[in-house]
Amino acid sequence: MRPPSPEECVVTTELCMLLWSVVLGLVQIVLAASCSIGQRGLGWIASARDEVKPPLTGVGGRLDRARANFLETFPLFAAAVLAAQVMQQHDPLTVLGAQLYFWARVLYVPVYAAGIPYLRTLVWAVSLAGIVLLLVALL
Repeated sequence: MRPPSPEECVVTTELCMLLWSVVLGLVQIVLAASCSIGQRGLGWIASARDEVKPPLTGVGGRLDRARANFLETFPLFAAAVLAAQVMQQHDPLTVLGAQLYFWARVLYVPVYAAGIPYLRTLVWAVSLAGIVLLLVALL
């Protein structure tokens, strides 16, 4: 199998959603880190962190948990999108799955930060449904 030529390389909607999800992940890391600096102080952030980490509270804690949740689901999404790319599987189901995941994850951040419990769970379920749609299309 030979690598594709530049003319054969296509950025699909699914791959675009994957790339924007990377950006979203970076934004979530920065938001959580900013809250950590605000609550724990720059001294703690710059330290060796040998002592027990004081928990983040309020919006900072929720943003940190949203970041952690993103990091749990993102590898599954990335693997499914990359598998679709390698298998050259690009159809309405894979597009819908990728878009559902991305837009649900975008919505998840402010919903979680605002502390809206049932809506947060629904949005999380939609993001998982996006991953499932990608897998259904591939299997």
